[in-house]
Amino acid sequence: MIRATQVRGSHRWSEPPADTVVLDFDDRHRRRMVMTGTRGLEFLLDLENAVALRGGDALVLEDGRLVEVVAAPEPLAEIRCNDPQHLVRVAWHLGNRHLPTQITARGLRIRRDHVIEAMVKGLGARIIEIEAPFDPEGGAYAGGGHAHAPADEGHGHAGHDHSSHAHGGDPHHESGHHHDEHCDHDHGHGHSHAHDHK
Repeated sequence: MIRATQVRGSHRWSEPPADTVVLDFDDRHRRRMVMTGTRGLEFLLDLENAVALRGGDALVLEDGRLVEVVAAPEPLAEIRCNDPQHLVRVAWHLGNRHLPTQITARGLRIRRDHVIEAMVKGLGARIIEIEAPFDPEGGAYAGGGHAHAPADEGHGHAGHDHSSHAHGGDPHHESGHHHDEHCDHDHGHGHSHAHDHK
């Protein structure tokens, strides 16, 4: 059986794919697994390490052909908050539980979980039940995020460009927080200071 041994990020390929695989979040984080494309191409995903695949990535077969990865729609809860500070507070509670969370322009998305949804409602947020591809932020649970993408590709890395992605924005930008020379930051030596340029 032919193997897929490499992954190309969504911005690193443009040729027509030989086939397409539609995968949910769990199946997009595998190292070794037999897969069948929508057109019937069967192959073995055989990576050196498990990689968190994103919709739009391509699996590279041994003969050079590509198989496009499509993120399957899943039952999700979209969390809407009153303001950016409220959003950050809810996001902190989700992060404290190491819960895979997707950040979008409108709010946060998690997989349906009645216990977590009750907690979120208790924090004053609203829940909207949706079906959509789940593309959470990279993190410890995903092996450090999009491990095969260079840092300039903008998949959840610090220093990424702030253009709009299909997998959402950044809560800092929802609040109009922009990093510039006038911004207060804690520089790790016990106190914060502003750079005053007058």
